[in-house]
Amino acid sequence: MPDKSTSSEPASVAAAETQQATSPTRKIYPIVKYGDPILEKPGAPVKKFDAELEELAEDMFASMYAAQGVGLAAPQIGLSLRLAVVDVTGGKNPEAKIVLANPEVIHAEGEVREEEGCLSVPGFRGYVMRPQFVTIKAQNAKGESFEIRGENLLARAFCHEIDHLNGILFLQHLSMLKRDLIRRKIKKLRKQGEW
Repeated sequence: MPDKSTSSEPASVAAAETQQATSPTRKIYPIVKYGDPILEKPGAPVKKFDAELEELAEDMFASMYAAQGVGLAAPQIGLSLRLAVVDVTGGKNPEAKIVLANPEVIHAEGEVREEEGCLSVPGFRGYVMRPQFVTIKAQNAKGESFEIRGENLLARAFCHEIDHLNGILFLQHLSMLKRDLIRRKIKKLRKQGEW
């Protein structure tokens, strides 16, 4: 899910440079775009919790920050795995980094219709109805179970990333008319070699 804040790009670049200066060099994965079948199939449960998974999660954060997003699911980097990372601060607060392995929504309340986008569908946005508050149950990168409650943007990011893990894109929440319009534009971009 892309960051829709209005901060200037130089500030984002400076934040990314600060992030890289304090941590080991991370692999930046390319983001898989709409049309790749991996985005439309449910991910496999995470079963092995080890240093390799922790490294993958950190690489996913680095990839997400590089793409200026606030959430990233493993299928978006080509891995069919129920793993996602979320940081609605865009890397400004290390305490806000959340790793979600095998997450599920256990409670939702309220409804908010907000504009949403997706790193896998760059350049396109649409209004999506999501819960205002959600509680999710997940495991961290060490395999420890936890519950966390999110509201507003955090709740939206949780739902958006869990949708990815279930093979659902935000486009499926749009009206058929809006969805078809976006699909036609993407088809045109493909023909022009720009997608």
